[in-house]
Amino acid sequence: MASIHDVAKEAGVSVATVSKVINHYPDVSEKTRKKVKLAIARLRYRPNVIARGLVTGRSWTVGVLLHVPFTNPYVSMLLEGMKTALEHSGYDLMRLSARLNDPDYSFIDHCHSRNLDGIVVFGVEKDHRSIQELIQAGIPTMFVDTDATGLRAGNITTDNRNGIRMAVQHLFELGHRRIAYLAGVPGQDVNELRLAGYREGLGAFSLAYREDYVVDGDYSYDSGFQGMNRLMELDVPPTAVICTSDMAAFGAIRAIEARGFTVPGDISVVGFDNIFETELFKPGLTTINQNIHAIGVKSIEELIAMIKDPKYPPPVVTEPSSLVIRESTGIAKVIT
Repeated sequence: MASIHDVAKEAGVSVATVSKVINHYPDVSEKTRKKVKLAIARLRYRPNVIARGLVTGRSWTVGVLLHVPFTNPYVSMLLEGMKTALEHSGYDLMRLSARLNDPDYSFIDHCHSRNLDGIVVFGVEKDHRSIQELIQAGIPTMFVDTDATGLRAGNITTDNRNGIRMAVQHLFELGHRRIAYLAGVPGQDVNELRLAGYREGLGAFSLAYREDYVVDGDYSYDSGFQGMNRLMELDVPPTAVICTSDMAAFGAIRAIEARGFTVPGDISVVGFDNIFETELFKPGLTTINQNIHAIGVKSIEELIAMIKDPKYPPPVVTEPSSLVIRESTGIAKVIT
């Protein structure tokens, strides 16, 4: 089995230079980097992870805490983006389980026991005890869709408010004036931002905000189905509905169809996320696109930047959102 000394000899460089290339240090010329990588490939050299950790003081492992169902398509797209960013980084990804509702449980101890260099968190609110402990502990952390920051903690999210405002504008331009909203979990950052965007969108077109047109849910298909049923039982039901997720939108459409109505003939529906299934669903779903893959990539890139440089300022990144128009929205039958 080849050693790091064999690689150095093959490439005609020092052992220190080989180590820098393996550990992704920037102060190596591209020409030298290519020579070392070619020697590594030719000799089939595999770095000793334990020895590497002793030299660098790192475990070369980052954790991801996803406090949402893994059946959610958003999660698979987010993880795919993380995987892309990790492929040539030298880091491995560890999925973390956490008993966040157990008062005797310490998430920080859990992380320390696994000697993690950094953590990505999705689906846990910033005021949760475990999250506050994580921020205060100073472990490099990136939050996804949670407005949390600290000395070593940053966050990345989509432009949620503007995304929903675009959805309101699209429906208004189609003649809709009775626009409802199937919301997410009250209190969560992403939900509050999207709800604010809905209210701002209505206000921009002088449309009244109606409490009965807003139904809380949990981003799932079932909550969309149930929420839409509640809206359709109103004395004056909406002609259009914006959903806080694509999965909720799928449920809403099926609820409309189950009552003998059509989308978009009777009611227009807009989702949020632009998951892969939106193009396959019938009718094709008009939705707010958030580049989930890019969010996954950027969360890891920024996390690694914080790990490598203790002085790297914790980033606050907002990815733009955009409207993708498909078949689930159409001209309102009656403008009222």
